[in-house]
Amino acid sequence: MQQSIGRLVSILYRKNQMYLNMALKRYDITAAEVPILTYLFQKDGVSQEELSVHMVIDKAATARAIQSLIAKGYVHKEKDQTDRRANRVSLTNQALGIKEEIMKVLLYWTDFLTNGLDSDDVTVMFSVLENMAQKAEQANFSEIGGLC
Repeated sequence: MQQSIGRLVSILYRKNQMYLNMALKRYDITAAEVPILTYLFQKDGVSQEELSVHMVIDKAATARAIQSLIAKGYVHKEKDQTDRRANRVSLTNQALGIKEEIMKVLLYWTDFLTNGLDSDDVTVMFSVLENMAQKAEQANFSEIGGLC
């Protein structure tokens, strides 16, 4: 049987989503909302557009996740002072209060998956995955599609 990167990534993605949904249930945070929160922990007050670009998801999905986080009291949004068409998204004190817990949950998953692996292998794995993600982000699917 031929190995498939897509199959392995899909398994890891689905299990990651299941784990995050379970681990963050007590905070009413879903796996789809975690990337928004973690990006805002690094760079608070960004535009919705920047969040969409960073997460590589469409604007509608970003808007839905932000609306959910607003309803839960984790973020708020306001019109950009220099560009009234843009919305800036910021964390609330409620979100900042659980930042460490969210980061622990994420670290635990990484530690779980890499436990027992040689540290050099883990370093190589992250490097390879970063390279693959960058390549995928730059892919022109109209050119790749002809390979099938």
